[in-house]
Amino acid sequence: MKRLFSLLFVSGALFSSAQDQDPKAKAILDDLSKTTKAYKTITADYSFIILSKDKKQVEKQAHKVQVKGNKFKLDIPGNTIVCDGTTLWNYNKDAKEVTIKTFEATNEDQLNPSKIFTMYESGYKFKYDKEEKVGAASCQVIDLYPSVKPEKKKFHTVKLYVDKVKKQVVKLTMLMKDGGENIYEIKTMKPNLEIADNAFVFDTKSLKPDQISDER
Repeated sequence: MKRLFSLLFVSGALFSSAQDQDPKAKAILDDLSKTTKAYKTITADYSFIILSKDKKQVEKQAHKVQVKGNKFKLDIPGNTIVCDGTTLWNYNKDAKEVTIKTFEATNEDQLNPSKIFTMYESGYKFKYDKEEKVGAASCQVIDLYPSVKPEKKKFHTVKLYVDKVKKQVVKLTMLMKDGGENIYEIKTMKPNLEIADNAFVFDTKSLKPDQISDER
């Protein structure tokens, strides 16, 4: 699960070395950033797929994420992760147990799936690759290369697929150093749906004390 959650949400402008980057890729990413930041909320269903180094499917999961500012809620098989921007609840559905932690947005080990939509904004060099169809969408493919402690990353390249018309991320493929791939395929993405703030707070009232592990 940590493979997914190592993705950190970082808001703000493209990193300061952007003038040294591929100008075509930068223009595409600037448009993508402008579009994404205009959304008040994002609700998305996506597939998370793991391929081995011989390109055989090892795992495929259906995920659903809701994002509102620095708040998020993620539903994956076996777990629901909820964060109000300060506190993070990780609920194990099978054990009916919840672990509560303090959320720190600058901690790269913290869980934040919203980075799927904005990971290009910090800590990467980028280069335009090609145009490619993803389903019915014509996409521009940007290659991202980690520029901050790349030796500590488990991947060497991220291929970002951006819908030419909608200016939205539709697919993200992480090329792993072991030869495998981690793929995120956005199935549906609905911006600006009304989501109440209490959707990002996990209600522990139905749980017994021994089902709650508070690590704050």
